[in-house]
Amino acid sequence: MAEFGAAFAAMDKERADAVIVQPSLQRKAALDWALKYRLPAVSFIQSFPSEGGLMAYAANQNDLYRRAAYYIDRILKGAKPADLPVEQPTRYELVINLKTAKALGITIPESFLARADEVIE
Repeated sequence: MAEFGAAFAAMDKERADAVIVQPSLQRKAALDWALKYRLPAVSFIQSFPSEGGLMAYAANQNDLYRRAAYYIDRILKGAKPADLPVEQPTRYELVINLKTAKALGITIPESFLARADEVIE
């Protein structure tokens, strides 16, 4: 992945503080480069920290699936999709990976850890 190498080298040169990994990227490659350059990687993918990322702040996936099921039910019963209201997620979760923090030499404040929904140790 030459693109990742060039991008992370540029971030290193510019002294980036962190990188946000988008869902469309190959997470494994992005995480490998982030660790190589000791750059904290965050995402809004709930499973990201369990894959090696530093942290994620993401909508609760189970809630999203429940709401999707509700909309599917309404549409199958004859509701027009355009008539259904747009909803925003109401519950978000913060997940922190302390193993990754340690590998990056980052200390996460206890006050921040106390707010996390899940801490991977």
